Amino acid sequence: MAAQPLLTESVLGWSIFTIILLVILVFCWIYIRKFQSRRESEVISTITAICALAIALITSALLPVDIFLVSFMKYPNGTYKEWAANNETRGQIEDTVLYGYYTLYSIILICVFLWIPFVYFYYEERDDNNVNKCSQVKNALKYTIGFVIVCVALLLIGAFVPLAAPPGQNSTQWEKVQYLFEELGSSHGLPALSFSISSLTLIGMLAVIIYTAYGMSVMPLNLIKGTRSVKYERLENTEDIDDVEHQIEKLKSKCQDGRPLSSRDRNNLQELEGKLQVLRRRGRHLEIAERNCCTKVGSALRPFKILLGIFFILVALLFTIALFISNLDKALHSAGISSGFIIFGTNLTNPLNELLLALQPVFPLDYILITVITVYFVLTSMAGIRNMGIWFFWIRLYKIRPKKTRPQALLFLCMILLLIVLHTSYMIYSLAPQYVMYGSQKYLVQMPSPGPTSGNTTINTSRICDADAPEDQCTVTRSYLFLHKFWFFSTIYYFGNWAFIGAFLIGLVVSCCRGKKSVIEGEVEADDSDFSDDEYVH
Repeated sequence: MAAQPLLTESVLGWSIFTIILLVILVFCWIYIRKFQSRRESEVISTITAICALAIALITSALLPVDIFLVSFMKYPNGTYKEWAANNETRGQIEDTVLYGYYTLYSIILICVFLWIPFVYFYYEERDDNNVNKCSQVKNALKYTIGFVIVCVALLLIGAFVPLAAPPGQNSTQWEKVQYLFEELGSSHGLPALSFSISSLTLIGMLAVIIYTAYGMSVMPLNLIKGTRSVKYERLENTEDIDDVEHQIEKLKSKCQDGRPLSSRDRNNLQELEGKLQVLRRRGRHLEIAERNCCTKVGSALRPFKILLGIFFILVALLFTIALFISNLDKALHSAGISSGFIIFGTNLTNPLNELLLALQPVFPLDYILITVITVYFVLTSMAGIRNMGIWFFWIRLYKIRPKKTRPQALLFLCMILLLIVLHTSYMIYSLAPQYVMYGSQKYLVQMPSPGPTSGNTTINTSRICDADAPEDQCTVTRSYLFLHKFWFFSTIYYFGNWAFIGAFLIGLVVSCCRGKKSVIEGEVEADDSDFSDDEYVH
């Protein structure tokens, strides 16, 4: 009889996960197709981008299933359910989630260090006449080998970094070697995989600080402020064209008598002709935007956009406040840098943590909220990338435009989004540490019975799982083990959260000071190096 509830609850959790998986695949397909260039569309790069982004989102979607399974092993009073009373049964359930993480994280490593780099360099090495495929593949493999070497190095470092006390100085060399091999095999490769994923998450943290923090401020404020009037922009653009044409005619009049223009005048003439070309392209895009039905629908939906922008900015402030409270809690109640600022409970009231704990017993409400949070991070990250572009220090590599993004830029975009989504697992832990560690689990504690006549009698009282709970009474989620296998990564993530809060506040100030954006924002620029920017849609 105990097997029936186990089967029912396991099927429920994995059924919801399957539905979310299908939604993620559809979302990734629409998302990538929206930004894909119509002129330079490539099947392999499209499939690679969709699969990479889907794998990252699916990995984040596995987190609520992990929390659901450890939470539903117990009743609300803190006792184990009949089917979970056996330690072996609980281990089998958690091993299912563990193997899911192994599979997904291994695929992520393959994407980051092999698949995406190979496809990227394959198109970078592509000849204009599309010939000599063999040489193209060889060059792509040559550059990809460097990424593979880095991956192998991370796995080896993670595998042999000692996490337990090493043998004493009196131990023999064989005992020391045996200790290293026992460390490697004791957790079935968990440290090696965790170290590699944590290293990627560290890069994702930098992307979150740069792109997501700015996107969380710029996206809602753009919705609230709206865009400039198309008619006014067209009138302004026409005046600019007339002014530039007048300056060009004035310069050309200097050489009507046969005298050559000076080098300064020739440079000015060349700049003015380039500016005139950009203005005419801008005029054509504005003309299309004025006739476009989407522009008219957007004007009609203006009140809805304002409400949506207000909602997004409130969500961003809620995340920032929750993150600040969580970091403050770690600063006040953790053991410090040497422990990675890890705490095993919440000492300060965290609004998002309390909300998730309240929703968790009513599955799948917490699952929906976690999915919404993940999608929100992706959307705000994309808003930040689209507004800033992809940069390497002071050099802008690519621009991200709807229907105008080159295959290489699309792969770069998905690489950044994949790393960002990896870091969202730690962000969610920072926002709701209690929820990510134990879910809604409780354990029983024997307390003296109140009253003067109670004698030595005791009563069982349920408490929320924390570090003081017996080891066999609270099950830690497998995602927490991946996130906190190495204390020094947790320390870096802690300071990264403070940097994220600072970047968000700076981005909020910058976004407030900027005016309304153009209705064709980013479609036409003078310094465009992206071929897709010259694409004109009739």
